[in-house]
Amino acid sequence: MSRRGHVPKRTCLGCGMTDSQAALLRIVRDGSGLGVDFDRRLGGRGGYLHPNADCWAGFARRKGTVRSLRAAIDRPARAALVAQLQQRPVSEG
Repeated sequence: MSRRGHVPKRTCLGCGMTDSQAALLRIVRDGSGLGVDFDRRLGGRGGYLHPNADCWAGFARRKGTVRSLRAAIDRPARAALVAQLQQRPVSEG
């Protein structure tokens, strides 16, 4: 059985919609906190966000445990991640 047509799907942490992995930004939780993995090479627990401000704001508004990151992320840490996302333009790839 061939997996030639397989497209990995991931769920956005902001809006909760499922999309192809290539269409989403990867965020990671490591020892130093949350960060954006623009090159998709960093280690650590990962989650995904759509590359738009509405999803970033939705992620920042939520509170409690983020299942894919296996941690409770407080609102200041979420706001810092959103600020990091807003500083760097997202390449259309």
